[in-house]
Amino acid sequence: MDIEIKAEDENPMLHRTDVRFELTHEEATPSRLSVRDSLAAKLNKDSKEVVVHELDTKFGMRKTVGYAKVYESPDHALDVEQDHMLERNKITADGDAPAEDEGEEA
Repeated sequence: MDIEIKAEDENPMLHRTDVRFELTHEEATPSRLSVRDSLAAKLNKDSKEVVVHELDTKFGMRKTVGYAKVYESPDHALDVEQDHMLERNKITADGDAPAEDEGEEA
């Protein structure tokens, strides 16, 4: 999987950088988490600071265009991002238990 950064826009009010990228892959479209980890490695960031919003693969193509938000810290991501985007990117607060275990005490 090869990632090429197409555009980076600074957003200092929200402590993040908006990143547009193009991904070249050999097999099927990679998972959101593998793209997040690869993008974080390319940008020298922690994977909990990267939130992948869009992955768009045209039918039959081996290129995917994507959009991600790269935060200065995981806390900024937790403050700003919507809950469903945090769940999709597997980002949780350190002190929180996973959602499945909350109602299982007997």
